[in-house]
Amino acid sequence: MTDLVLVDIAAGVATVTLNRPAAMNALSLALRRALHDAMRRIDADPDVRAIVLTGAGTRAFTAGLDLKELGATAGALGAANATDASDNPVRAIESCRKPVIGAINGVAITGGFELALACDIVIASENARFADTHARVGVMPGWGLSQKLSRLIGLARAKELSLSGNFIDAATAERWGLVNRTVPAAELLPAAQRLAADIASADADFIADYKRLIDQGFALAMGEALALEHRVSSAANARVTPEAVEARRAAVQARGRAQ
Repeated sequence: MTDLVLVDIAAGVATVTLNRPAAMNALSLALRRALHDAMRRIDADPDVRAIVLTGAGTRAFTAGLDLKELGATAGALGAANATDASDNPVRAIESCRKPVIGAINGVAITGGFELALACDIVIASENARFADTHARVGVMPGWGLSQKLSRLIGLARAKELSLSGNFIDAATAERWGLVNRTVPAAELLPAAQRLAADIASADADFIADYKRLIDQGFALAMGEALALEHRVSSAANARVTPEAVEARRAAVQARGRAQ
């Protein structure tokens, strides 16, 4: 049996590939659970500092929940509202303490769109397209799309996408701020892996703490978020010695000159 999720680890970066290309990497129950298991292993692996998530083949990142499975299996629709990370792939991604870069190689549709939004950073192939077809299928989103999308691209644009079910291409997604950048298809994985390697070169514990601070603050009003930063920063920086800063200064300067 072919592995539903492929994991390749090199130089501190784990590349995770959804591997059902014949089914457009649709999120069957088995694939969702395989993704959860893979993310849990990676999160616990001290040799991994950053993650790239992509889909097998050229057609799809993922087409979302497996509609054939939903239509044929009693109770399968409950996956749209599942809260456990073993059944909810968005939770499986978001519960990982390490940064996840989405390398969107093809279509990201509905649940696949939600999975892309769960990534910390999103890089899209020029062939990528995004669509929210919840309104067409008649199933309300339960993995966060209805709230995240408007915060990313604005209320009117989010309503345009979600209420029409129309696709937008990678260039539009970049212009609207849905993805960090768009690259030629052949450069997608190398670009995502280079960025992951940059992240992996920093202190892993610090990166995990910084990611958590950003995420927690984003969920708060600005005043509360600034207060959170002050509390976290005061506690963390009190533990930093001048010697530690000096030890890193030369490396920071050298990296700046190289870039």
